[in-house]
Amino acid sequence: MEFLRAVTPVFTGPHHWTRFRCVRLRYCSHAAKARVPSEERGTPVDRFKTRLPSGPSFQDFLKGVSVSKTPAVHAGHSDTPAHLPEHLEMGNSRKVYFETYGCQMNVSDTEIAWSILQRKGYQRTVDLHEADVVLLVTCSIREKAEQTIWNRLQQLTSMKRRRLRSHTPMKIGILGCMAERLKTELLEREKLVDVIAGPDAYRDLPRLLTVADGGHQASNVLLSLEETYADIMPVHLAPQGYSAFVSIMRGCDNMCSYCIVPFTRGRERSRPVSSILEEVQMLSDQGVKEVTLLGQNVNSYRDTSEEQFCGSDLAALSRGFETVYRTKQGGLRFSDLLDRVSRIDPDMRIRFTSPHPKDFPDEVRFLILLTEPAAENTFPRSHSLTTAHCQFLTVRWQIQYI
Repeated sequence: MEFLRAVTPVFTGPHHWTRFRCVRLRYCSHAAKARVPSEERGTPVDRFKTRLPSGPSFQDFLKGVSVSKTPAVHAGHSDTPAHLPEHLEMGNSRKVYFETYGCQMNVSDTEIAWSILQRKGYQRTVDLHEADVVLLVTCSIREKAEQTIWNRLQQLTSMKRRRLRSHTPMKIGILGCMAERLKTELLEREKLVDVIAGPDAYRDLPRLLTVADGGHQASNVLLSLEETYADIMPVHLAPQGYSAFVSIMRGCDNMCSYCIVPFTRGRERSRPVSSILEEVQMLSDQGVKEVTLLGQNVNSYRDTSEEQFCGSDLAALSRGFETVYRTKQGGLRFSDLLDRVSRIDPDMRIRFTSPHPKDFPDEVRFLILLTEPAAENTFPRSHSLTTAHCQFLTVRWQIQYI
């Protein structure tokens, strides 16, 4: 009893009751800690790994989303990207002004780009002051060529700022090799450019211009392993009307140490021979008397678009040459293309640029000599030449080449 009397004040006094409540809180905290599951212990990373399998999956995020299935497109490319309605890409008779710099390939690219924009309702103008869109087809072969473009951009930007006060805004675009090489700098340097399109992105020009009309910069510089614009008929605008360029291939695989073409125009790929013959026939019907076949390495042309062209024979090189890459197999070669093109119009002159010495086999030289009037009278037009014929033609070629 004496012991109980000594303990009683602990429970009756308000001060000691507070201490008792604290003891109960500490006991509850200790009990809660004891009930923590084993998987909740450890580092935060360990706890995350244990919870991850029981979390939501990718299918949970797709619930309730209606996906409309569209039929597969058999063509290699689509002129209308799925994320923009077709009516938004129409030119609405806006006027486009082209300035072309550099090689003949850029001249051909200009004709391709204009053909694409013409389909979308754009109009072309030769007066810069009337243009709503100014597109520069550029070159990166030398530093001076790029500096010329930078200076021209400064002039066009000044004109653009003056037009904002009294006319509809003017959009400036860079196409071609410089767009591919300096894409980041062109977009960030003083905001001079609205649209950037690499050599393989001309099909995307209508969409890029639509995005630019919304006040944003738009660019597409993706290189392709297949793009040849074979299904696009260029709009040829030769000054005299008797000469035209026909692009037969794009890109290059030679990787010469001094050349930037493989990095700005991509890997080598050839246009189907059927589309080339169709374009040359159209030019002949229009009265064109001179056609220049274009390619970065034009005489390495190799068409494998049809199964009958895909053989196992290796591509022949000129004597004394070898390549650092694997020898290519099959395909319709450049000599075959020259033969078929030359048969379309006997009165048409066929030229080509630029050839590489390693891809100049004997059959190309023989074909060139056989198409001359003197050779036509001496030998029949055929690839099955005797040894004597070959020796004779080789001597004639060496004399003319020198």
